[in-house]
Amino acid sequence: MPAPNTAPRTLYDKVFDDHVVYSGEGDTLIYIDRHLVHEVTSPQAFEGLENAGRKVRRTDCTLATVDHNIPTVSRKAFKSVGTFIEEADSRAQVEALEENVKKFGVTYFGMTDRRQGIVHIIGPEQGFTLPGTTVVCGDSHTSTHGAFGALAFGIGTSEVEHVLATQTLPQAKSKNMRINVEGTLAEGVASKDIVLHIIGLIGTAGGTGCVIEFSGSAIRALSMEARMSICNMSIEGGARAGMIAPDDITFEYLKGRPLAPPEGPEWDRAEAYWRTLASDPGAKYDVEVEIKAEDIIPTLTWGTSPEDTVPITGKVPSPADFPENKRADVEKALKYMGLTAGTPMEEIKVDKVFFGSCTNGRIEDMRSAARAIQAAAKNGGPTHIAEGVYAMVVPGSGLVRKQAEAEGLDVIFKKAGFDWREAGCSMCLGMNPDQLSPGERCASTSNRNFEGRQGAGGRTHLMSPAMAAAAALTGRLTDVRKLMGSHISEEGDFKITNYQDYLERFVPAQHTPQEAEAPVAAEADKPKAAAAGLPKFTVLKGIAAGMSEANIDTDKIIPKQFLKTLKRTGLRDALFWPARFDIRTNEKLPNFVLNKEPWTNAKILVVTGDNFGCGSSREHAPWALNDFGIRCVMAPSFGDIFRNNCFKNGMLPLILPKADLELLYQDATAGEELAVDLENQQVIRPNGQAPIKFEIDAFRRHCLLNGLDDIGLTLAHESDIAKFEERRSAEWPWLDGAGYAKKGKVVPLRQGAKKTDW
Repeated sequence: MPAPNTAPRTLYDKVFDDHVVYSGEGDTLIYIDRHLVHEVTSPQAFEGLENAGRKVRRTDCTLATVDHNIPTVSRKAFKSVGTFIEEADSRAQVEALEENVKKFGVTYFGMTDRRQGIVHIIGPEQGFTLPGTTVVCGDSHTSTHGAFGALAFGIGTSEVEHVLATQTLPQAKSKNMRINVEGTLAEGVASKDIVLHIIGLIGTAGGTGCVIEFSGSAIRALSMEARMSICNMSIEGGARAGMIAPDDITFEYLKGRPLAPPEGPEWDRAEAYWRTLASDPGAKYDVEVEIKAEDIIPTLTWGTSPEDTVPITGKVPSPADFPENKRADVEKALKYMGLTAGTPMEEIKVDKVFFGSCTNGRIEDMRSAARAIQAAAKNGGPTHIAEGVYAMVVPGSGLVRKQAEAEGLDVIFKKAGFDWREAGCSMCLGMNPDQLSPGERCASTSNRNFEGRQGAGGRTHLMSPAMAAAAALTGRLTDVRKLMGSHISEEGDFKITNYQDYLERFVPAQHTPQEAEAPVAAEADKPKAAAAGLPKFTVLKGIAAGMSEANIDTDKIIPKQFLKTLKRTGLRDALFWPARFDIRTNEKLPNFVLNKEPWTNAKILVVTGDNFGCGSSREHAPWALNDFGIRCVMAPSFGDIFRNNCFKNGMLPLILPKADLELLYQDATAGEELAVDLENQQVIRPNGQAPIKFEIDAFRRHCLLNGLDDIGLTLAHESDIAKFEERRSAEWPWLDGAGYAKKGKVVPLRQGAKKTDW
């Protein structure tokens, strides 16, 4: 355990320190309290467990659901996944998860369970997410849970397997960043406006390498739903995680939730601990940002990155408004979005409106949009969505949907012409049939506006729920304050109900396998600690391809339609698909570098723009690069999750100064070979030119050179993990399954209790 630390500590420091299992060579091994699992990033992880004869270490700390792939149409005719989900690859992923949770004894909210929903909505909703915990999921927006004072972050599939097997993760300590928002928000300004304003200010790489703590009077005044929206999008600012200190608002939200500590002595003990988690006076931050709440007005995006923000009262920017090194990217974004510089934002017409996602799919978001619709009618504005516009509302969970219907919100939406749907991720990333067609423009409450994010060729503008409702009513991007007028602060003509009316006593899955039924490998086949499970990386020599763009996100590296795979391989042609292939004909585009000789055989990628691999946690991005033959990517900076995913696959994400990258880019564009010598930490240039030296973490280097398997390395510390779990149960007993399972053993159901869906 870590030594006592009397120096002032931040919220992040405290939670990290309380979860250290082992600190020695390499990254610190931390314990994971809560693991959320869904259908897209888990098939290969469960397959890895089975092949290695490993079990899920803590079924009581693992919760699975389906959300990314599933249709959001009515489920009244639902009989089975096999007959309901028409897309074969989506159906295969959902069926694979159902088989895996049965096989490994993991609690599961399936499609006929009203508790099913988006992972980052059901976790807090059930009280599975608690202050001071570590929370992970194979999804980058796991940062959502940081609103509770949890250390929550997205992980790749290899890390999903690692947590399932060991309930731990090796983690490097991040830097501390604080964003302080002081003052009172103007009427009509929501939490989505705050976070879009922040990302526009710091950029999508502003928080790289950091955990952001959001603080200040404006943050403390927010509800839990609003805080979740802000932490949800901290990943869009490049941060590893976002956190907000727990307080009375947090505790009130959690009381009575099925997986929260029961009120009484256990609750009192938990709350006493939670109240110690605020950052200490005098705690040091590596980066600090001060923002005045009064400076924030309704904000939305204009381009293809979350940092491309503008007030609704503003205009589409011109490339000339930006530094010279960014103008080419701005021109490209304007072309993709079909926008002309100088156009007032309120003159831009929309084709579709999407209201939902893990950012804004909660009951408070529903109420906000419904109030905007009602207020517009009271002020003599439109009462129905504009002609030619399609608008959909997708609740974040079955319980949100049920509560919204009890409050009459569904009637308000349907009367105004909105399509009222079932719970799921839906058009946020378009992995199900809810997608934009090429050229369609969408006002969206989701979190990313990357090229093709909501559908190939689709154009996305991010905004708050109330702003999205206004766009639906007018058929164009609209300042919601103009529609709401004097009714902006009213509660709305609908009843407000209590969330506790829609919750039920938690019932665990009834399929934990017996000891003999669990997957067991023969003794000779069991993995040894520190087994060499990856190809060794010593010297990589080959053709290098050059790319000059900044913020190359994981959606560009591999779009969502290729995530519906049960394997880690077969993704060569998916790599950079929107840039390599015509989205209409699927023919190769001759001008893209990887389609031209000699770069069709590239083994190294040289990128001169910042923040390569930002965005999603999808490990499919390095898998696709690996399948193509690229085992090393050089860039000035990387998205944190992408960089971790590369290391997990025996690949080298190499951070170099821009001056060195410019030299290597020249070599690459000349079609020259480079050699990456990891042993001697240098990049060997052609024609006898001086090599370029690089630095890399010694333990990372050791693992790559020897092809070491992370899980095997971690299991060498089994005794440390067991000791930590013993201490954890003694000091924080509410984390051992919170009344539905203790130390992995399922508590029997009461007679007549409802079973989890199958």
